[in-house]
Amino acid sequence: MKMQKGFTLIELMIVVAIIGILAAIAIPAYQDYIARSQVSEGVQLLGGGKTPLAEFYADQGRWPTAAGSVMGTLAGKYVSSIAYAAGSPTTPTNPALTLQATFKATGVSRLIASTSMAHATTNGGRIWSCGIGVSGTPITLKYLPGACKN
Repeated sequence: MKMQKGFTLIELMIVVAIIGILAAIAIPAYQDYIARSQVSEGVQLLGGGKTPLAEFYADQGRWPTAAGSVMGTLAGKYVSSIAYAAGSPTTPTNPALTLQATFKATGVSRLIASTSMAHATTNGGRIWSCGIGVSGTPITLKYLPGACKN
């Protein structure tokens, strides 16, 4: 009698079930990871405006009329625009300002598409805080970096 070698059908089905369970856990975690990595572009672009805006305010005693007058980059691969949020600056000498990044509607993770995040200052740019956007659809807090969740 000859001995056959190989896997039985039940053994193969168990392996397929295990792979399915692992994929069901890994795919949502991977999607969150992708969204968080794309949000980092918004953080970087907003951070690039903090110094020139603070210097402009320190020099002129007011905010510029548009973010583009002092910032070099106002869009990116995932960010559609960087602009002042609604109501900022409200008066020429108001030291408060909210700079907002809005993510693109397509070409980004569906978890952050068309949402916004912001950097804000209340003292002329000396101290900035980051968080969810103040106009449009705010980004879900869990996709922001740890420093922005305070």
